Amino acid sequence: MYITIVYVSVKPEYVDGFIEATGKNHQASIKEPGNRRFDVLQLSNDASQFVLYEAYSDEEAATAHKQTEHYLNWRNTVADWMAIQRKGVQYSGLFPQ
Repeated sequence: MYITIVYVSVKPEYVDGFIEATGKNHQASIKEPGNRRFDVLQLSNDASQFVLYEAYSDEEAATAHKQTEHYLNWRNTVADWMAIQRKGVQYSGLFPQ
């Protein structure tokens, strides 16, 4: 699996909007053929901090995700809501196989 963990810090006044926009992206992303998992996490003690856990069957599927209409809409919608630039870190999934 090809996994990206995205760390997102949202300006407090945009948290609700971010959750709504990210929920729409999540719902469409989990329907993509190569998607294996797309989790959205919010830090328990700081509502403005999020982690997106995106697992795809391979790098090509992950790259295809970034070309989808729902991803591009999400990216453009939330761009100005970030307190700092989001950071995506790529991993190779070992288990489960």
